[in-house]
Amino acid sequence: MNSIISTQNSETIQRSPTEETVVEGEDIISKLHESILGQILSFLPTIEAVHTSVLATRWIHVWKSITGIQFNDALHCFGKKMPKEQFVCSVNRVLLHFANSIVKSFSLCLTSYHYDLSLVSSWISSILEKGVQKLHIQYADKILFPSQTLFSCSSLVQLVLQMRCTLSVPIFASLPNLQSLSLSGIRLVSESSNYSEDIILRFPLLKVFEARGCEWQTKQNISIEAPLLERFSVATWRSVSNESHKSSIKIVAPYLADFSYEGDLEQDIILLNSPSVRSASVVIVIDEDKMDRIEKLGFQVHKLLAQIREVEQMKLLFYKFLMHAKDIFTHLPTFGRLTYLQLNEVTGEALLNILHNSPILNTLVLQNGVSELNKDVLASASVPQCFLTSFKVFQFKEFSGHENELLLTKFVMENAAILEKMTIRTAFWLRYSDTDMKKVKKDILSIPKCSNFVMIEFSNVNCS
Repeated sequence: MNSIISTQNSETIQRSPTEETVVEGEDIISKLHESILGQILSFLPTIEAVHTSVLATRWIHVWKSITGIQFNDALHCFGKKMPKEQFVCSVNRVLLHFANSIVKSFSLCLTSYHYDLSLVSSWISSILEKGVQKLHIQYADKILFPSQTLFSCSSLVQLVLQMRCTLSVPIFASLPNLQSLSLSGIRLVSESSNYSEDIILRFPLLKVFEARGCEWQTKQNISIEAPLLERFSVATWRSVSNESHKSSIKIVAPYLADFSYEGDLEQDIILLNSPSVRSASVVIVIDEDKMDRIEKLGFQVHKLLAQIREVEQMKLLFYKFLMHAKDIFTHLPTFGRLTYLQLNEVTGEALLNILHNSPILNTLVLQNGVSELNKDVLASASVPQCFLTSFKVFQFKEFSGHENELLLTKFVMENAAILEKMTIRTAFWLRYSDTDMKKVKKDILSIPKCSNFVMIEFSNVNCS
């Protein structure tokens, strides 16, 4: 529609008969169809959407057309946080109105008050029965989660659960339309008392699976069957295992491209039919009271790395672990496609093993330098294939100027034939030490370079 807004000093304009004039200050929004207004109000917190009913007679029932409900008890209303009783009444009122309606999305964030367990459970059950497609629940306290209602909700497309609750999983669970699943703080248990059966989660359309801080305490193996899965991420630190019933997490995902694991590998991670993983992050953290597991843990790490040997980008971070398992990199698979590698704790010998098993490596990032580098071993070491054909970028972080770090720097500069950039970032604490970093920098720059194109960059160095 062609519109001309008239102003007090506007010039006379020739208009065609079909053109309309909109007077300044006219309420154009209210003329929109109620379904469109409902879509607009769905972007607002629901309590604010309800408050639009006081704008004019036209707006009294507009909020009832919203397709997305958002409740957050931490939001301020009229300049102050809504009292708990008023918030509960508002939620109940809205859910009562939509008792016979379809709600496409529902977000419930409860971080300010403690609620009756059955109350929150009834809210979630109510919304799961309305054909909801997107569900996001965040709660700081424990609740009784309506597991049976959840696994019978076939309309779910996106599910985010951030709370402390127990999710009772049926032996065969399927959410046929789910595309994105994010769990945090959930404890998974089985509905069945028969511990000989695996729990099978079937997600035919799932593309993203994330689980952080969840407790995988069931004795059954968990199998995730997701033929379209692209990203899988698990971070767990509170797992409880029974050595006589060692459990595993099996992922059947032929198109999995991004894999991430963080934890202590209490459960075996088994990737079945997942040859397409291109990006991987493996972070291993082990508590001091579990050092008796070091040898077995090393074997599990080897088995996990062998499953992602076709990866192109990889981050390997080990905490409280590598110092007790020095042979972790002695029997590595060949990473034939690896071009980017990030490490945090690594010995000189282990690093050489990795480099020899990464023939086309382009970029290496060392987060915490290198330890235990034997000068004689380095002198007799053969030059890794990647140094001759592909290695171009070396980032040396937390550089302290120790002899073993200088030896590694010298080895790289003298043997990396096509190296283009070396970045050396010194450790923060060096500014308080007596280390003469000007001399260290001068010594590094005087090292003969195999590559004619290398640029050496220093950062956080206590020198001009």
